[in-house]
Amino acid sequence: MLQVTNLKISFKTDQAMLEVVHDISFGLSQNEILGIVGESGSGKSVTSLAIMGLLPDRTSETKGEILFNGVDLNTFSNKDFKNIRGAQIAMIFQDPMSALNPSLTCGYQVREMLLQHKKATKNSVKKQVISLFKKVKLPRPESIFSQYPHQISGGQKQRVIIAMAIACNPQLLIADEPTTALDVTVQKEIILLLKELQQETKMSILFISHDLTLVSEIADRVVVMQNGNIVEQGTTEEIFKIPKHSYTKALLNARPRLDKRLEKLPTVEDFLNDSAAFNEVTETQRSQIHKEIYSKEPLLEIVNLATYFNTSNSWFSKNNQLVKAVDYVSFKVFERETVGLVGESGCGKTTLGRSILLLEKPLNGQIKYKGVDILKLSAKAIKDLRKDIQIIFQDPYASLNPRIQIGQALMEPMKVHGLYKNDRVRKLKALELLEKVGLEPAHFYRYPHEFSGGQRQRIGIARTIALQPKIIICDESVSALDVSVQAQVLNLLNSLKADFDFTYIFISHDLAVVKYMADQLIVMKDGKIEEIGDADEIYKNPKSTYTKQLLNAIPKGI
Repeated sequence: MLQVTNLKISFKTDQAMLEVVHDISFGLSQNEILGIVGESGSGKSVTSLAIMGLLPDRTSETKGEILFNGVDLNTFSNKDFKNIRGAQIAMIFQDPMSALNPSLTCGYQVREMLLQHKKATKNSVKKQVISLFKKVKLPRPESIFSQYPHQISGGQKQRVIIAMAIACNPQLLIADEPTTALDVTVQKEIILLLKELQQETKMSILFISHDLTLVSEIADRVVVMQNGNIVEQGTTEEIFKIPKHSYTKALLNARPRLDKRLEKLPTVEDFLNDSAAFNEVTETQRSQIHKEIYSKEPLLEIVNLATYFNTSNSWFSKNNQLVKAVDYVSFKVFERETVGLVGESGCGKTTLGRSILLLEKPLNGQIKYKGVDILKLSAKAIKDLRKDIQIIFQDPYASLNPRIQIGQALMEPMKVHGLYKNDRVRKLKALELLEKVGLEPAHFYRYPHEFSGGQRQRIGIARTIALQPKIIICDESVSALDVSVQAQVLNLLNSLKADFDFTYIFISHDLAVVKYMADQLIVMKDGKIEEIGDADEIYKNPKSTYTKQLLNAIPKGI
């Protein structure tokens, strides 16, 4: 069905055309799933965009053949692509926030796809959209049909994108990191769903991911890319059981593990350089860490906290539905502790973090910081408090102003809170921060779009620690990063914690990542705390049925 031959992709720079994909060839048969894996910058997504005809004409150049059902897509005009996009070739994009229109309801956007390519009336199409929402396991499908993207969680937005992609039963589905924002249980459901759809419709799937374990569970064959080249390809069993290339072996090894806790996570580069020597944290070390952490009064105490949302824009609406995002939860956070917060998409993790930051207004409860209930503070006192409690957002690009240089973005919070006597001193501090997070002084004058995803996340971390806060809430701060960059960022966070005595609330759907980071683990479901306790103990002996389900849903691979 799809045959890519000698594909080269170049982008225009100030000097000349820069080739980023180098003479690659691969094929995809009907009713087959082909996995493409590799680190950020390996050329995976660029290749998929070339197939979809979405690369900019003025600044890019594509050479070679991309045959779809025997027709070369490189010869297609924009009008030709418009006829087949969505109908014959569909794509699930990685970032649902930028793929969905914020001014249109979720239902309208999926309905638009069906009306564009299928013969359907506006009345009948609503039933089809709700049926698709049910198929991708969206909760409250009738309610979400009328909601806007900002009113649902990141994982729910990704499922809306998947519903849109499969709406017209395409022959070829390109899934570019389709489960990055999804928790393990929904991830498993989506993988099973894609497999079922493939078997039902004989659809072919190009599955792009940096999660090799996930690829091993869905793909028939695998292509491994590095720096724009294909370094290895073969059946899934060949790639995962008897990998030949050193890079493939490094990718397979560089991932946090559930069976042991290491002092430092190895990266792909460590394995390639054969210099990985990472010690396991012993029970004695863990016991000593716990003794130091829990010998003091809690730094933060949450008491019966409740945050509810109304799904309608008006309290008087007939379709009014109350969502109990955080439903009377209580726990304590101690100084220099990392609290892991896990649960499915929509369980209330992010809302809990935003409530602690007072970005959402709780309905009930207390948030005691150093013994003082911050919900009773004045507006001025809350502004002063923001210096002590900061957040690292999930999407670093969306949280940085694209018009402001990185240096100015780092100096801005210092200026707002009156830190340091003038801009000269603030600039020196900003340069120190860049060095601290592994960036260079020259980066001070660059803009966000000039950095990779991993570098932008480091900038987000630098901006957060600029105020030297006491508590940092990490909201899915490594979920979109490939295994090597993820390891670098997690090691950096632990290094900064040791240097500055930070306390972390680490929100994630990736249980292997949380296992590496967390001292205490909180498992949430439907706005409530399902289980709470020592992280290692919960992983070894989960008591809650739901926690067992989460652990069982983690991809095991071949």
